[in-house]
Amino acid sequence: QVQLVESGGGLVQAGGSLRLSCTVFGRRFRNYAMGWFRQAPGKERDFVAGISRSASSTRYADSAKGRFTISRDDAKNTVYLEMNSLKPEDTAVYYCAASTSNYAPTVTPNYDYWGQGTQVTVSS
Repeated sequence: QVQLVESGGGLVQAGGSLRLSCTVFGRRFRNYAMGWFRQAPGKERDFVAGISRSASSTRYADSAKGRFTISRDDAKNTVYLEMNSLKPEDTAVYYCAASTSNYAPTVTPNYDYWGQGTQVTVSS
């Protein structure tokens, strides 16, 4: 049984920053590549950022490049998403996900476990 627990969402003004955290319980964290996705009301769940098992490789959606940073702390079984220069269009529920792939996939079917999501709201 693997459980992912996200935290760190909230309300922030445009231009502000937030750091999301996702802690994995139940299995060896290093077994998983990790990803962050987001879903706005009425829209599909979209890839935001991913990090490989070894942290040697990261990937970002175009919308996140230059503003968001994904990282992992294997000692804490936690993956982070640092979000800067936030925009109203970043408003969504953010989900973390774990994949047994070596490198973080960019599509939802390739992830094995999901967190419950954390709301991020950016006001203009």
